[in-house]
Amino acid sequence: MSDPDPRPVPQYGEYATPEEQRARIARPDTTDALVAGVHPAPKAASTPVTASAGQLTGWRLADRIVTIGLLVYGLFNVLTTAPRLFGFATFADDYLGLLGVNESFTNFDAARVWGPIAGTVLILGWVVTALLSWRRLRRRRVAFWIPLVGAIVTVLVVSALLTVPLSGDPAFTGFVERLSTGG
Repeated sequence: MSDPDPRPVPQYGEYATPEEQRARIARPDTTDALVAGVHPAPKAASTPVTASAGQLTGWRLADRIVTIGLLVYGLFNVLTTAPRLFGFATFADDYLGLLGVNESFTNFDAARVWGPIAGTVLILGWVVTALLSWRRLRRRRVAFWIPLVGAIVTVLVVSALLTVPLSGDPAFTGFVERLSTGG
């Protein structure tokens, strides 16, 4: 059996008229206007109906307040903790005293290296968190979660860095051994 139409099967609308093509893709008649030398009028910029550019709606305002509040709280923590990390040997000695250990911290060489590294990471963690939060706030996107995630990640990294000098100190390791054996 032969096909009554000898033409090949059309692909991508090659046999469609311009009107059929426009109807299919739901586009206005700009092709004929451009051929005639008439440029179509530009579309008017649409304005949001809910709020003007300077106003914030209820939940966006709440998100902004919570985000900025968390960043301020984080900045306070960074400003009070970072100086103590740069002098980590005295901080660790005080920490051992709080734990009830009667011995002094002695791993000063590791504390001089890892304390400032941890302090720098703490400061950089807050700066990166603040920049990412500011960027999301400017784009009017939900941003309250960024300071929370930034704080968790930064504290985990700083804690891991401070584990190095603490784990090399005989007073601290003796305290951990006494805890693990129950004595």
